[in-house]
Amino acid sequence: MMRMVPMFAVALPCGALALSAACSDPAPPSQPAAPQPDPRPTPAAEEAARFIEQAESELHQLSTQNNRAAWVASTYITEDTQILAAAASAKLLSAQADLAKRADRFRGLDLPHDVRRRIDLLRTSLTLYAPADPARTQELATIASRLEAVYGAGKYCPEGGRCLDLEDLGKIMAESRDPEELKRAWVGWRAVSAPMRGEFTRLVELANEGARELGFKDTGDAWRAKYELPPGVLPREVDRLWAQVKPLYDALHCYVRGRLAATYGAEVVPDARPIRADLLGDMWAQDWSNIEDLAAPEGAAPIYDLGAALREKGFTPIQMVKTGERFFTSLGFDPLPATFWQRSLFVKPADRDVVCHASAWNIDDEEDVRIKMCIDITADDFHTIHHELGHTFYQLAYNELPLLYRDSPNPAFHEALGDTIGLSVTSEYLQRIGLVSALPPASSDVSLLLRDALAKVAFLPFAVVVDRWRWGVFSGDIRPAEYNSAWWALRTRYQGVTPPVSRSEADFDPGAKYHVAASVPYIRYFFAHILQFQLHRALCEEAGYKGPLHRCTIYASEKAGARLRRMMEMGRSRPWPEALEAVTGTRQMDAAAMLDYFAPLRGWLDQQNRGKACGW
Repeated sequence: MMRMVPMFAVALPCGALALSAACSDPAPPSQPAAPQPDPRPTPAAEEAARFIEQAESELHQLSTQNNRAAWVASTYITEDTQILAAAASAKLLSAQADLAKRADRFRGLDLPHDVRRRIDLLRTSLTLYAPADPARTQELATIASRLEAVYGAGKYCPEGGRCLDLEDLGKIMAESRDPEELKRAWVGWRAVSAPMRGEFTRLVELANEGARELGFKDTGDAWRAKYELPPGVLPREVDRLWAQVKPLYDALHCYVRGRLAATYGAEVVPDARPIRADLLGDMWAQDWSNIEDLAAPEGAAPIYDLGAALREKGFTPIQMVKTGERFFTSLGFDPLPATFWQRSLFVKPADRDVVCHASAWNIDDEEDVRIKMCIDITADDFHTIHHELGHTFYQLAYNELPLLYRDSPNPAFHEALGDTIGLSVTSEYLQRIGLVSALPPASSDVSLLLRDALAKVAFLPFAVVVDRWRWGVFSGDIRPAEYNSAWWALRTRYQGVTPPVSRSEADFDPGAKYHVAASVPYIRYFFAHILQFQLHRALCEEAGYKGPLHRCTIYASEKAGARLRRMMEMGRSRPWPEALEAVTGTRQMDAAAMLDYFAPLRGWLDQQNRGKACGW
């Protein structure tokens, strides 16, 4: 059990408030004792404490109802479930906005740290900020629910062929090497998002109205406030970290473009130009690992095929999840509750539409944790399961804290934790659980690192683009009439990719990404990709590992598990630099660990790119 501290205990420093001989010398007898402040809470502090307790109780009930309705709406997509989900969401949004506005009367008061922090977190706990007008709140909730439903049920129906959902189209993007077929699949999925444009524009208007009522400049300002940094600092942090990793991305981009040109020809992949986005193995060109066969080093030593090993061993979706659970129990965590296995969705149903996007759910902020994904027996889904379970075990670690502390210290930590565990899914780990018979030789390290870079390094600029675009949309710097052109300007600038066909403002390509349709902030994933390497290096050191960082696994290290658990159990009770320090010993995000991890690959890429016209 976690040791709970008294809610209003305040640690007083020695000095001005010296209350014991252990702190300072007593006042000289000839002088009157200095008056001491009354240690009892003031009426305002008592009122604030009662308010936040009542607010958390109300939010707990409403969020549980909302989560149950949202779960059903995601796993049984019908018009009725969308209506029910929108109604539950509207109640929660309205209550959150009302409580945040009522909490404003305590701003500026001298309150106990715990009460002050929870009141401040109440103001930044929302994702969509509902206007005060109930009709507008209902409109916002309805639009938000409908956009996610349109995405989840979306299909591309080519003339004379069967309709294809995102899972079908994703397989084409991953497996096809026909540029015309790739182009058709890419364009087909974006036909689903084009009709979202009008409702998305209205959602921005309503959410901004609610955010401004709570004192934020706009919704983007409210999202950035979750990181508890001074105004303007977070975008500069993004720029600083991106500047650290951009040379590595540029080297990867140059190498991959050359390999694609060797496959498709210079007419399809011209030199020194952006890469066609549909050629990179992924619907959004955010993860290039599906073109590993095209990018693999020539003459390199072969590496293991995890997907083939899983299928050869006869793994089922449940067995894959059980394997992920055993990773965490090997670190000293308790097994998952029985309800997790009874209530999660592991396989895509044959009889209905569901939102297959993998996600971890904390239904009641207590014990009812679940994951939702349509598991295939693939290496990608094996890694995804470990990632999603990172969320789940994090949720369980802080579930005894006050409600507003039941989250990670900033949104990136939840994502980083899952990815940190994913970094430990190494050949040594796979050998220890019987999926790999022999460790790959050192000569295969470049192949292993290239595979990781195609997923993790390639992702970084896309993660910047999604929220750079939305910050501009929310602030009004990007107007509705230029949504699509601004989107592609950013994608070209950061990623060096271009659409395979001409796009116009009749299109709404940002909505082809789930997180835009579902209003999920995205910069967390950029920070998480930096943080995971910091956390991984510190945990490997704690586990006593000696060797290349990319081959380390913390599997079965209870020492590493104990250090990780200390951070997880903090939840959001302390600012994120303290949580980072609990694992790494430093309070600043830094990409140095990521660069160290990929250092052997960077040297190899520079050799391969010698004499090439890199950049775009």
